[in-house]
Amino acid sequence: MTAVRTDRGAEHVTTTEPTTGRTSDERAEKAAELDDFPTLTMRYQRELLAHCYRMSGSVHEAEDLVQETFLRAWKASADFQGRSSVRTWLYRIATNVCLTNLEGRPRRPLPAGLGTADAMAGDALEENNEIAWLEPVPDAAVVVAERDSIRLAFVAALQHLPARQRAVLILRDVLRWSAAETAEALETTSAAVNSALQRAHAQLADRGLTEETVEPDLNPAQRQLLERYVDAFWRKDVDTIVSLLTSEAVWEMPPFTGWYVGSENIGNLIGSQCPGGCHDMPMIETKANGQPAFGLYMRGRDGAFVPFHLQVLDLEGDRVRHVGAFFDVSLFEKFGLPMSLPSDYVPGANTR
Repeated sequence: MTAVRTDRGAEHVTTTEPTTGRTSDERAEKAAELDDFPTLTMRYQRELLAHCYRMSGSVHEAEDLVQETFLRAWKASADFQGRSSVRTWLYRIATNVCLTNLEGRPRRPLPAGLGTADAMAGDALEENNEIAWLEPVPDAAVVVAERDSIRLAFVAALQHLPARQRAVLILRDVLRWSAAETAEALETTSAAVNSALQRAHAQLADRGLTEETVEPDLNPAQRQLLERYVDAFWRKDVDTIVSLLTSEAVWEMPPFTGWYVGSENIGNLIGSQCPGGCHDMPMIETKANGQPAFGLYMRGRDGAFVPFHLQVLDLEGDRVRHVGAFFDVSLFEKFGLPMSLPSDYVPGANTR
């Protein structure tokens, strides 16, 4: 068997018998995949969305970046020679589309990533809509082989890296490309790739940010935890909410710049600064970033419920250790959540 050199950004090395002529046949088969572009789009849409989301930190931007990727691929399809898989070729295009998009643009943080001290409940809430905040992504929109690479904490960690370091880390650590393949995709050298990867790892380690594992399924204790969590918000039972958080839990709620540490502090925040009362805050479950998530609604003046914020939860055993509460209500539509609930809606008693 001999190794056939792959195209720029190739994910696998193809082996072939030198006398069979299979290489040219395989290239023709790969090129034929481009003939049916609608099917091609459907096949790779979700995994490319995950890739562009990791790079951009925005589900809205990622959708546009994927469309640009397919547009460029369609225009360049006649030049595709089949030396790599179509999938690898698309990832190469998507990575460079993302890098172009990120030029000169600020990173997308969460409030804790602004470098400010944590806040205390009762402090004035400061809203900043000029910051392009990190956004959650619906699980239903992406295909992720390794769910830890899409979790909110990891994507937030990526935002601390310069764009090219971010690309190197994703291609090497998430997609498992070799240094040579990554170098070809980014039009640089293997030495430069290895150096960038080392710097990226060091920067994440300095900030205490790592790619953590995610349990693929909730265990019975965690499922019970979430049921109690939804019920506690519905009744605005602050004591129960506090009991369901770890002692050092973190609460963030962009576009508000404050972030809150400690279960008691978070409880005080909810108790004193959340406008809803008992039976004012139903939740509908969804999935975001490989984590449990809920759309939280608030009762309006007419009695019906309207979107308030989207919570993404990070669990530690049978407690909640981090909550990202995103006040961008346009996310409800992205997650397929209703834009209103009737006044008689009761969690657990109604179906969507």
